[in-house]
Amino acid sequence: MANAYEDPQLAASYERGNELPARSLRAWAELIAGYAPTGPGAPAVSDAPAVPGARAVPGAPAVGAQPAPAVLEVGAGTGMFCAALARALPAAIVTGVEPSQPMREQAAAHNAHPRVRYLDGSAERLPVPTAGFGLALLSRVVHHLPDRPAAARELARVLRPGGRLVIRTTVRERLDAPVYRYWPQLLASDALRFPTEGELLADFGAAGFAVHQVRSYAQPVAADLRSWREQVAGRAQSKFLALSGEQFAAGLARLDEELDEELGEELGEELAGGDAADGDAPGGERSAAAVQERYDVIVLERTPGGA
Repeated sequence: MANAYEDPQLAASYERGNELPARSLRAWAELIAGYAPTGPGAPAVSDAPAVPGARAVPGAPAVGAQPAPAVLEVGAGTGMFCAALARALPAAIVTGVEPSQPMREQAAAHNAHPRVRYLDGSAERLPVPTAGFGLALLSRVVHHLPDRPAAARELARVLRPGGRLVIRTTVRERLDAPVYRYWPQLLASDALRFPTEGELLADFGAAGFAVHQVRSYAQPVAADLRSWREQVAGRAQSKFLALSGEQFAAGLARLDEELDEELGEELGEELAGGDAADGDAPGGERSAAAVQERYDVIVLERTPGGA
């Protein structure tokens, strides 16, 4: 698996630059955990909202209805989701496979958990036994895979028949992220890296997976634009590696200009006095809009007959 985070400094900034609000992380972990098929029948379902800020999704699985299976995350990074899944599935043993040593060190330092282990390995050569897992996760990973068909075959090997693979990504035809507003050139480079939904389904279908569910969610990634600016300033997302220092600085300047305009508008409202505007929080404080990114969740099931 090609990895952009072999630089220890960049790996250290990844956790800060990609941190999710606690409520969003918990909701994502519960959504993913709910797809774990731990019994002979289909998981129970719930109509509760799956992700903060997203509408209720009829048919989304409930968490905790059955005992938890062994869980595998491939491309675990700094372990944010591994630890969250261990909390969401109290009986589960979670294995995170990550090829970058600096990222694994960050995971051990910041996301250690008694039921989580982190292993060196790639998606194309997983250091885990055949049919050893009931649930696997690829979160923001598929665009990094140098050999996606090989990774699909390897995931088919390690999942037991009926096991589920959750792919959390954004497919090419639905690329929609706030970074494109300030760094528009990133949309073109991401279109070359991110597969289409059809390409993903074809690769994993050939490896022995059937489609269980495809959903799309708008996920809050920061409380407001200023908080999001603090996250991206460290260039922790791999997409920023496509930019020169000058290009990144220009986009950051555009973002800062927008923040200055927002601040000016807020000061103008305060100087004008009068009643609080619609949407203000109790106490007269503005309720800033959360910054959101769109993610696709593709859930595949390992077919009993294989490829």
